[in-house]
Amino acid sequence: MSRAGAIVAVAVTPGVGAAWMPDGGEVSTAGWDDAINRLREIEEDVGPRWLWWSGDIGRTFVANDIRPARCWDLEVIHRLLVGGWRAGPARIWAEAEGLDPDGIPERAPVDLFHQPSDRDDEALREDGHLDPEWAAGERADTLAHLVVWVELATRVYGAQIDRLAAPETGSPSPAHAATARSESAAELLCAELESDGLPIDVPTAESVIAGFVGRRPTDASEAARIERERDDLVLRHAPTDSEFDLRNPGQVKSLLRRVGVELPDTRAWRLEAERDTHPIVDALLTWRKAERISTTFGYGWIDEHVGADGRLRGSWTASDGAAGRMTATAGLHNMPADLRPAIVAEPGHVFIRADLGQIEPRVLAAVSGDEALARACLDDDMYQPVADRLRVEREIAKVAVLGAMYGQTTGKGAEALAGLERGYPVAMGYLRAAAEAAQGGNDLRTFGGRRVRMSGSIAPGSSDRDGRSRAAARGRYGRNAMVQGAAAELFKTWAVLTRARTAEFSGQIVLCLHDELLVQAPLDRADAAARAVDSALDEAAHRWAPPDHPRVRFLSDTSVIARWSDAK
Repeated sequence: MSRAGAIVAVAVTPGVGAAWMPDGGEVSTAGWDDAINRLREIEEDVGPRWLWWSGDIGRTFVANDIRPARCWDLEVIHRLLVGGWRAGPARIWAEAEGLDPDGIPERAPVDLFHQPSDRDDEALREDGHLDPEWAAGERADTLAHLVVWVELATRVYGAQIDRLAAPETGSPSPAHAATARSESAAELLCAELESDGLPIDVPTAESVIAGFVGRRPTDASEAARIERERDDLVLRHAPTDSEFDLRNPGQVKSLLRRVGVELPDTRAWRLEAERDTHPIVDALLTWRKAERISTTFGYGWIDEHVGADGRLRGSWTASDGAAGRMTATAGLHNMPADLRPAIVAEPGHVFIRADLGQIEPRVLAAVSGDEALARACLDDDMYQPVADRLRVEREIAKVAVLGAMYGQTTGKGAEALAGLERGYPVAMGYLRAAAEAAQGGNDLRTFGGRRVRMSGSIAPGSSDRDGRSRAAARGRYGRNAMVQGAAAELFKTWAVLTRARTAEFSGQIVLCLHDELLVQAPLDRADAAARAVDSALDEAAHRWAPPDHPRVRFLSDTSVIARWSDAK
């Protein structure tokens, strides 16, 4: 067997078996039970970098208690190189072989004019494209077919390696291959997050929910009655000669107008500014919070997503297809803070909660190579030295820096933007170049090599004003995507290193939330696990950061807590 970290291509079909091929070795196969045992032995004895077509194989590994240390996910790397979300074996193969993706054959329905293919054992068509039945996964039902999938995977892998180093990727660097590895590992981490879940104390969660929406209803009629009672807490402040549907924004605007509160829309921040204007506004804000709990994070949410083991589970993906951030379902990424007291470490365990501080401006300093901005990052609060340099208040400096990254040129930070141009010309030039390229409809690539697709097309009949507006919007999106995308790459590098470094202390990542990690570890190993999380950030910054740019200091607010709400 190959050395640790060497590539081992693998194809797996549950119930059928697996095929695997080490670098320079012969393909081996085994039936299902023998295959799982053999793959587990390979992981434990060798620790290769598993090469597979998609995260589905990683999920099969995890489901069978195999936790690989390393992998290379062809689908993840395809999205990194090509941009967007569209993938699948046929598209991955076409891209790797330099074939026109518009020419990918589609499977025709079986009828009088279209009969099943008689080329069952031929994965490739004469035009070089993957056969539609193979692309649909229907030719992964025998060990012989799995062997072909392994052989095809090795060809795609070679093409992806070449592409990562090709000039077409834009300023090729070792960071691109490093990003490919960490992105693959992040998708594997997603499989583990799906399988393991997030510890939640159901009685506490139900108590919080009850505080907003009342007790759990016994049937639909009681649920309707409770909903009406909740509505009445708002409508008792309304004129009695009309009926209003609080779930209809237009009717809510009319309701507010009737009591003398005129607003262009009913967004929360607008209502908050009018909270003291009339009692109905305060009641409406309270109602909205309760309504969100009831409809999205209520008793049904617990019933649907919490298992008998007290773990909250949703589906995960390592990239949203745009800036590359991790995403999750089941409310894992937008859970109200009110529910955080219910996220409790299991008996004998604690959480290590770590949150990156001021991540995006620090990333900007790193990827742009601005020495002055990198020096500001030496402070725990980098906005203060920026404020001192610009001779403005700290809050103004913060708004100006964030505005520069998001393309916001109006408001209280606008006047400080001119100071940013003078004080940090390299960073501002980096953002400006990204914006100008995006305005022209040119695709961008993040520091780690992710393609950010742009479109410069103008719809027929559009005015010059519409065209300028769309170009400006692309510019704002482009400048932010270069920073946010790179920040996502750094975060995932940190996450996968944390996964590896805390394993020694029986640590388990249970949540990745934007720039925050939640790791569960045994109580008696908590301090060591916390140190491992912090050292993983230092290691991630060293591995990820441009080697020819000034070193940038990254910070994490790390604490050992019993429940999520204990974090300050």
